[in-house]
This record gives sequence, structure tokens and C-alpha cells, in this order.
Amino acid sequence: MAIDFEALKALKNKATERFAHLKEETQKSGSFEKKDDTRFWQPDVDKDGNGYAVIRFLDAPQGEDSPWVRIWSHGFKGPTGKWYIENSLTTLGEADPVSELNSELWNTGTEANKEIVRKRKRKLNYISNIMVVTDPKHPENNGKVFLFKYGKKIYDKIKDVMSPPEEFADEVPLNPFDFWGGANFKLKIRKVEGYRNYDKSEFESPSTVGTDDEIKAIWEQTHPLQEFLDRKNFKTYVELKRNLERVLNDGTTSTATASTAKVDDDTIDYEAASKASNKEPTPAATKQPRVDVAEDDDLATFTKLANDDDDPF
Repeated sequence: MAIDFEALKALKNKATERFAHLKEETQKSGSFEKKDDTRFWQPDVDKDGNGYAVIRFLDAPQGEDSPWVRIWSHGFKGPTGKWYIENSLTTLGEADPVSELNSELWNTGTEANKEIVRKRKRKLNYISNIMVVTDPKHPENNGKVFLFKYGKKIYDKIKDVMSPPEEFADEVPLNPFDFWGGANFKLKIRKVEGYRNYDKSEFESPSTVGTDDEIKAIWEQTHPLQEFLDRKNFKTYVELKRNLERVLNDGTTSTATASTAKVDDDTIDYEAASKASNKEPTPAATKQPRVDVAEDDDLATFTKLANDDDDPF
């Protein structure tokens, strides 16, 4: 049931029930921002790949129930040199051609096919509203509300404070999305072995965002999240299947066994790659469209994600 501000404020007196609901949501499994979408914020890093900022995760926006949405996607380069970068229909609980092909390959039992699956596995991202507390490189963002896309590493930090391990008796469960009793998040970015690393990131001690009037003003600036799950953001099964065939099959290679190119850079501009990949080839074309490289947050390569076999499809 969607809530208005008075209902949200009333939930402050029912923090236990609200917190229990959000913790339950973190147990569920489930790259949308565009470069010109000014609603999104991402931290800048220096030439060494290091960065720092302080943000505050915000509660569900007006008319919605959850402070985040989950989005599955696939992103890999096929043997044709073309890219497949698409939102996965599994996000909507529907059949997806890549997941189906991955399942088929995995069930062959051969290690070679399993390696292909690992490189094509689903990528999970989350989108939440945040308030930027401190942005050292762009202080003009301080105090403003943005959308923030993040991956499993940061989401695990959220889960850890909401449900700390039982053996850590000194750690009290915290709802980081709570305006009154949540906590700021210190985002610490390092480059480790060529990849962005968030291990040093941490939540501060609980604090309020401000007075009720200030909280209401901030909350009214939050952006809708459910629109990212709108069916219009997902291609049909037939369209995805057609694109997959074009990416994997060069006319001489079997779709079921075509190898997937290894991706070594976690800073691939997936949007540019997707646009290039979706262009129909012309008879005069002799080269694949150039794929630009740009900084992007938490888009670890599917090769690196291959180490996590809990969800290979």
C-alpha cells in the first residue's frame, strides 16, 4: 500500500514493523540510467580510480512501497563482435531467451559450456533515491536528491546493517532508509586489481536527516522508482531472441555453442555498445561500430562475476 508523508511519519512510531518488512524485501532476488539523465548521480574518481562521497539512502517515494527496485540485465560481446546489452525479462518474472540458452548450456554438464554461461550470466542492479551529503568533487550536489544505481557489493552493505550476523552481538540492526533513525553512508571507492572496490564503504552512526519540515521537503523531491519496471523498458521475447541470434550467430557458428568474448574492463560504456550492437549491418560495412569506454559504477565484468555461481542464468 502506497503511503503519503503523514503515513510515512506515522511509521516512525511503528519502526519495528516497517523494518521487518524491508528486511524481508532484502532477501528477494530481482542499467537503466542514461548518460544524459540528470536525475542520476554517480561519484567521480581520480586518475588512480579512488573516490569518496557521503550519501543518505531515502525511503520509498510518494505513492510507492519500496525504497529500491531490482533490475536484471545481460551484457556480453558475442563471437560476431556485436554486443548484447538488454534488460532481462526475468525482472518481470517472464521467460528470457538468454536465461533459457544459459540453462540449456549449463545442463550439458560440460565445463566449456558452463564457462560460456558464467560470462553471460545475469547482472543485478538496484536503483534508490539518495540525498548527497558530501560530494567533494561537485559540492553543488550537496543537499540534493538524486537517483543512484548500485550493484550487489553496496546492496550487501545495506543487508549487513539491516541484518547483522548473530555472532556480532554488539551490532544493532539499522534501517538505513529511515529518515529519522537511518544513517549516512560513506562511499569509499578504490581500484583493486583493475576493478572498482567498495569494501571500505560503511554506514555512520544513526542520525536524523533533519526536522520534520526538512524531511518532508526532501521526501517530496524523491523520484518515482516503479517506472523502471514498466513494460516499455523491456523488449519483447521475440525482439530479444532476434537480437541474441544476431549477436551470437555469424552464419557459421551454432548459437548454442558460440563462445562469448572475454570482457576485461569494468568501465565499458554499455549504452554506447548497445546502440552500436543494435544497428543493422549494411553491405558496405567492413568494421564493427566502435565501442567507447567510459567510467561506470559497479558494472563489474561478467568474467569477474563468473566466480559467483549461485545464479549462473
